[in-house]
Amino acid sequence: MDAQSRGRADGMDPADQWVLNPHTGDYELRLNHSGGDSGAPSRTSGARVPHSREPVRESAGGRRGDRRNTAREDQESGPGREVPGQRGRRSANGARGQESSGPAGRRSRKAPKARRKKALLWTGGTMAFVLVGLSVGGYALYQHFNGNLNTVDVGGAGNKNVFDIDAPINILIIGTDKRTGKGNEGYGDKGSEGHADTNILFHVSEDRTNATALSIPRDLITDIPDCKVKQPDGSEKVVPGTPNVRFNESLGQKGRNAGCTMDTVKEITGLKPDHFMMVDFNAVKELSTAVGGVEVCLAKPVKDPDSHLDLSAGEHRIQGEDALAFVRTRHSFGNHGDLDRIKVQQQFIASMIRQMQSDDTLTSPTKLYKLADAATKALTVDTGIGTGKKLASLAQELSKVNTKNITFTTVPVLDNPAEKVKATVVLNEAKAEPLFAMMRDDTSLTEVKSKKKAAKSKQDALLKGPKAAAADVRVDVYNGGKVPGAAQTTVTWLQNEQGVLKSTNKANAPAKAAKTTLEYAPNQADQARALAAMMGLPGSAMKQGTTDAEGLQAMVLTLGDDFKGAGTPIAGPAKVPTDIQQANADKAECAK
Repeated sequence: MDAQSRGRADGMDPADQWVLNPHTGDYELRLNHSGGDSGAPSRTSGARVPHSREPVRESAGGRRGDRRNTAREDQESGPGREVPGQRGRRSANGARGQESSGPAGRRSRKAPKARRKKALLWTGGTMAFVLVGLSVGGYALYQHFNGNLNTVDVGGAGNKNVFDIDAPINILIIGTDKRTGKGNEGYGDKGSEGHADTNILFHVSEDRTNATALSIPRDLITDIPDCKVKQPDGSEKVVPGTPNVRFNESLGQKGRNAGCTMDTVKEITGLKPDHFMMVDFNAVKELSTAVGGVEVCLAKPVKDPDSHLDLSAGEHRIQGEDALAFVRTRHSFGNHGDLDRIKVQQQFIASMIRQMQSDDTLTSPTKLYKLADAATKALTVDTGIGTGKKLASLAQELSKVNTKNITFTTVPVLDNPAEKVKATVVLNEAKAEPLFAMMRDDTSLTEVKSKKKAAKSKQDALLKGPKAAAADVRVDVYNGGKVPGAAQTTVTWLQNEQGVLKSTNKANAPAKAAKTTLEYAPNQADQARALAAMMGLPGSAMKQGTTDAEGLQAMVLTLGDDFKGAGTPIAGPAKVPTDIQQANADKAECAK
């Protein structure tokens, strides 16, 4: 018996038992365990049976099925009487059975609140990244899905909290090419533990108005750092790093887990992933089927003997094996390489997001159930988000992002100059670092209006105006960041290369600082603007006081974790550098 019919003698799909209450806007679970006619309401519970078109009746005590009256009805019902919203409990042998109502006065489980439902259903769209990873993890709030999740303890590589309030969220989505496990056989390299084959760093802004999905090519040559891996006995093992290898070797090789991939992403981008979500081949097939198919567009016909993709030009709705073939094909589009496959995958994910947000999906409890069940079975996540409740909390936070403000982009790369036959790529530093800096500064790749943007504009205004001569700038420099000796090297650079002779090394700051700051008095504003221009400080670093400085008082520059070195600008660009590949989740495109 499958998961959907577990514990039900009649094999009824549990998703069909979720009924929309028109008075509350909630989907409420309506079970009829009486064993009688399934077409009539239960006389003992007053709950509607699945598929009933009968409107929810109101009684003198209030609306039947309204959460506010559930406890009162429970108390009146006495032992053995069912109440709306009651759900099955998994028994010791794993089967689902009827949950006893217990003594009078004991509260039954209640239906989810309407506002929670709205957030979770929306998340079913935006989180479509399951491979393509994210999907409707929030719907796993319901206990039925808790047992589906696989978890990995990545230790310090991630964030033990679901998310930090008033901070960006970084989620690493990994699609592995492993050939082990159900549904993954038959794709070559039989028995392979897999690599980090498809990689997307999903950065959600601090104010939740926008998100950037950064694809990282699997063939990017990089240095994989040392990483700690939890052993089955609870002990930790350090897996030595490997220089100058493909990014995809950060997972599955030499005992590396997803925490090692997270560490590698941080090494490359300077952005620390908070959590990871990992899926395999089977997930693409199951999720595309569960959502009812994903619409794709081809500018030309494709017949790929390797991936077995065979589609004519034009629009198609694909699922299952066809969907997997579409995201796996390397020889059908563009220059027949992995970079063009990444673009196709981005188009597929964007289309899946739109499909999940369609009325056809969001108004179907059955489809949502199947989608959530497939997603949670497909997911492997870190322990920081390893329960339905935690995923629901994360999903509600992510649900604040509007789809039109989700931008896909790819790490800028160049062909590896060390190779005659071009098989790998290297980082294009000139273009990649400004893009990474924008993400670290939490700058949106799309034009958004928000309170944060207004506040940023106000801060940036502090950088505009007359600037003092370098010889007139007085500043004390403290090191609150991670670079040893940064205060002294900065003072040396300021004096020898910028002409700021009145700069002083004050050694370590009283406390560690995440961000670099420049504190100054109103009558030192011209000095502050001059120093900010030299250092490449963002407007957010400017901390103007309220009283004027007296005499020879110096400004205070505290170097934070964002400081990389003297002469390296801290501020990222305000706009995306030219020639950076971008795609918007809200727009349909045809694969070329």
